[in-house]
Amino acid sequence: MKFLYSDTQDYVDPAYDFLNDRNGPARERYWGDVYAHELMTPAPYDGLLVSMSAIRQAEGVSSSKVRYSTKEEQRMLRDGARKFLRYDGPDFKDCMLMGDCGAFAYVEHDKPAYSPEEVVEFYTEAGFTHGVSPDHIIFDCDLSNPKEKDVAEATLKRYEITLTNAKAFIDLTREEGSPFEPMGAVQGWSPASMAKAAVRLEKMGYEYLAIGGLVPLRVDAIHVVLRTLRDAIKPETKIHLLGFAKADKIHEFTDYGITSFDSTSPLIRAFKDSKANYYMDSPNGGLDYYTAIRIPQAIENARLVQGIKRGIFSAEDLQRREQKALVALRSFDRGEVSATSTLTSVMDYHRFLVEGESSDVAQHEKDLAKMKDMVARTLQDAPWKRCQCDVCRAVGVEVIIFRSSNRNKRRGFHNLGVYHKHVQTTMENAQ
Repeated sequence: MKFLYSDTQDYVDPAYDFLNDRNGPARERYWGDVYAHELMTPAPYDGLLVSMSAIRQAEGVSSSKVRYSTKEEQRMLRDGARKFLRYDGPDFKDCMLMGDCGAFAYVEHDKPAYSPEEVVEFYTEAGFTHGVSPDHIIFDCDLSNPKEKDVAEATLKRYEITLTNAKAFIDLTREEGSPFEPMGAVQGWSPASMAKAAVRLEKMGYEYLAIGGLVPLRVDAIHVVLRTLRDAIKPETKIHLLGFAKADKIHEFTDYGITSFDSTSPLIRAFKDSKANYYMDSPNGGLDYYTAIRIPQAIENARLVQGIKRGIFSAEDLQRREQKALVALRSFDRGEVSATSTLTSVMDYHRFLVEGESSDVAQHEKDLAKMKDMVARTLQDAPWKRCQCDVCRAVGVEVIIFRSSNRNKRRGFHNLGVYHKHVQTTMENAQ
């Protein structure tokens, strides 16, 4: 089972100055930055997924999802995605490079943003090894398997659009001799409808299916979907799970013959989760999670800046406490001060983050007590000292500090590496 990471232009400045919180003097975005597979050995994933909606603006669709400039899109299509992503070295020549349409970007529209012809052309020009047919997301998944007559017309329309596009897509790949392996997108309003769609895709000639619509589903519902689907299709048909948000539960899904899945969860949790920001291997074979230590930049953090503007906080006082927390944490890392005194300095600054949220004093104290316990555990275990990944060995305690993109993304890269190893171990144990 291969773990793919979805490209969201996540790279870091290798020369970032952590003490002064600034980029290297000669830093040039993208050209001087490095991706996770360049920073870490081995690479923290088995392949990359690139969404068309992140690269190409579609008519009538908001540009908020587009991450690439026109020049970057042109360069990718000219050089090929593998070279553009610097995923073209000898270590990566056999790795999956998968394309999809990024259907979340046009979910509110009546039809997909791109035609099968456009998608085939895009995948071919970019040089993907695998490409998913243009689908239209269906979020409903009724485990009671309602009949078509009881399903909303809009849902049925999305279902048929996805299958019609899949037929046109695979026909085009055959006619044009496309160099990538076509993957049929599966959508449906229930386990039974998804299984029916999968069988139809097999009859069209697909040997690799990409299962969509899983993001909002509970783990138990995903089990029902995959069990129903796998029972209906050929045992040799390959399965990819699109946007598998329950990545930490992957060990529960080893019996369904899953060939690949993609997830951004390990990286995103590094800076969006309220408590599980840093991954570590658990002695019991699973994963442990630690809270990153929040020491944001006083005059750049939106919450603190608002407090300063309203006259609640003093900028000079905040900056003094901020530096005190940073010095304490780095001194703790060198063994010069205790965990207790470090915790005091960190929480003294963190108090202002909580107080900037509302005027509910009782809730402030409750939130502070919870955060204090989590930070105390992080300091007590000091997981960054035990980790031997390239990120932690290079930047040490900086990886556990919740502050600025260069730290947070490096922590995300670390998480990807730990998670990738977890997937490999899970598959070895399942054999």
